[in-house]
Amino acid sequence: MKLLLKLAWRNIWRNKRRSLITMASVLFAVFFAILLRSFQTGAYENMVKNMVGSFTGYIQVHELGYNEEKTLEHSMRMPADSIAALESLASVKKVSPRLESFSLVSTGKITKGTLVIGIDPKVELEGLGLMTKMESGTVFKNQLGGGVVLGSELAKYLKASVGDTIVFIGQGYHGISANAQYPLVGILKVSNPILSKNLVLMPLAEAQYLYGADQRLTTLIITPENPQDYVTTQKSISNYLPSNYEVQNWEEFMPELKQTIEADSAGGIIMLSILYLIISFGIFGTILMMTAERGKEFGVLVSIGMKRSKLAITSMVEAVLISTLGGIMGALLVLPITTYFHYNPLRLLGQAGDALENYGFEPLLPASLNPSITLTHTFLIIGISILLSLYAAVKVYTMNPIKELRS
Repeated sequence: MKLLLKLAWRNIWRNKRRSLITMASVLFAVFFAILLRSFQTGAYENMVKNMVGSFTGYIQVHELGYNEEKTLEHSMRMPADSIAALESLASVKKVSPRLESFSLVSTGKITKGTLVIGIDPKVELEGLGLMTKMESGTVFKNQLGGGVVLGSELAKYLKASVGDTIVFIGQGYHGISANAQYPLVGILKVSNPILSKNLVLMPLAEAQYLYGADQRLTTLIITPENPQDYVTTQKSISNYLPSNYEVQNWEEFMPELKQTIEADSAGGIIMLSILYLIISFGIFGTILMMTAERGKEFGVLVSIGMKRSKLAITSMVEAVLISTLGGIMGALLVLPITTYFHYNPLRLLGQAGDALENYGFEPLLPASLNPSITLTHTFLIIGISILLSLYAAVKVYTMNPIKELRS
């Protein structure tokens, strides 16, 4: 086998032009396949990051029935020791309690319906960026009279700045009035465009007081130790909590996001299939040309006594070496491009950008650095090339040496 490998390596460079053409076919196939899939997967990762990682969390715990009718009547009492017990589970990194409701907010003559969330900033999701994305002002403490923080687009709409008074008019637990006024202490730059236009944050203790929901919560946001294992973490929490609580992962409480990703991914797979089909014809044409050019060479080798099996294996090894070299070079060539656009994503403008913003996503198109993309498509293209190279082996077994020598 060592001798056949050596012979195959020499045969590759005996006709450099032919070999380089074949390598180039594989190289560009790997390059475009990885590039296309990296941008597509990067867009999905950005969607999940915008909605899941920075706001909703991977897992949520509610009172049973809350998701059907999101009102304070379905809020829950969760003692501090129960929250601490959940946080002590091996698969749980952090538990963030919230009280969520709605309210009209006003500054003078400008009024807008908003999403009001009571939070403890010390345990809130890191992705929300409370400590790093403050456009102006500061973050409140979890205590009465702490003030409120607005999303940057909402503050712009209300023409409010730090120090202004924000008036709240809403309905609380069991239908009580939830009217108050609070100072604006900070403006938060939120990456999600819809949230930025509607989000109001206030101390959890203040929200419970405003809505008359003393010690009540609507949501527990669970941050897993490993975000990829959110399903396993969900099962652990479900087994721990009694049946009157509902534990859901992001795919369950945000099915529209999952369906959007799946539908778009299916379109991407169809595009990749078309790309693979075109690439396959290109590679096969190269192999066909290579085999036709070497007809006399194969005829001579068989005539002087070389076994057809060894000649076929040598041809296969040549194809494996050429495909592997082309695949590795393609993967290395695309790596700097995907790395650059991962840290410097493309910003979509015009109708495409507006469409994404309307769905609540940043109009950004980053490239993914997930190594599985590179490995999957590199090995897939190499596999296609090796499969197509079987033609050369079949040609060796079916050829007539005398006819080849006379042609």
